[in-house]
Amino acid sequence: MIIDQKQIKMWSTIGSRATLGMALLEISKKREKLMVLSSDVSTSAGLDRFRKLNQDQYVELGISEQNMIGMATGLAAENFDVVTTTFAPFQTIRCCEQIKVNLGYMKHKVIFVGLASGLALGNLGYTHCCIEDIGILRSIPNITIISPADSLEVVKSLEASFNNDQATYIRLTGTANNPIVYKEDYKFEIGKGIKLMDGKDVTIFCTGRMVYNSLEAAKLLKDQNVNASVINIHTIKPIDKKLIEEANETKVIFSVEEHNTIGGLGSAIAEHNSTIRNSVKHIRLGVQDTYSVGGSYDYLQKKHGLSASNIVESVIKNLRN
Repeated sequence: MIIDQKQIKMWSTIGSRATLGMALLEISKKREKLMVLSSDVSTSAGLDRFRKLNQDQYVELGISEQNMIGMATGLAAENFDVVTTTFAPFQTIRCCEQIKVNLGYMKHKVIFVGLASGLALGNLGYTHCCIEDIGILRSIPNITIISPADSLEVVKSLEASFNNDQATYIRLTGTANNPIVYKEDYKFEIGKGIKLMDGKDVTIFCTGRMVYNSLEAAKLLKDQNVNASVINIHTIKPIDKKLIEEANETKVIFSVEEHNTIGGLGSAIAEHNSTIRNSVKHIRLGVQDTYSVGGSYDYLQKKHGLSASNIVESVIKNLRN
């Protein structure tokens, strides 16, 4: 697949969902046994062109998410490359038992993509927001969890997932006009975080759309003479333990995520840090185990302390205490 600055800019403009559809269309040219299953989201997932051009490789199941996982399992058992997709709460929570039994327990390899996870659909309320998916799936064995930082990383995640040896959940966050984190091609490896900025004072672990906010926060912190490392943990399971251990050389660790602070990235970091003698203080930024009122994406980020200025405020406060 061609990756250049023109493509990166275009993917950023259309957002992660439309990028998913375009990437699958390109991938289908090389993977004849690719099957894409949708639960009534052909337009929302950017799959309209794929559906029209690859009718034999596309199945529309309507609002029948649990059946979608069952059908995907059957196709995977016959050695098809299978991708399923719908909005994140319905892809994960509604299908939890099917994911546990068919993908986790029976170890069938399916790539399942959760659209608009986190707070992106805040105007529809918390039936459509998804702040629980990582916590639920982390507790199921044999599931890889990836949360791309930008639209280019959606493409990189998808390519890597086809070569992964187990089922993979790709958690898409953000909206259209998804900010660019990676301005050129780079090495992406499942289970290996990427240090985007290096600093000796604090370490900010982040994932998904919050990577951009964390980078912006680190730039603002420089103006206050605080040097922050920013690490993109695109793979939450398996998590990069080496980078967590190295982060304990800084004064404070922060984790930033569009997820409940229980069960997500922060919990995964804390679990590993609990095995390390004299680990440093760890502050978890995210949704504080609550369902708030709905609202726009920007509004909910600020409400839950996830904007760049919120992150700066938290870093300064906890460095002083």
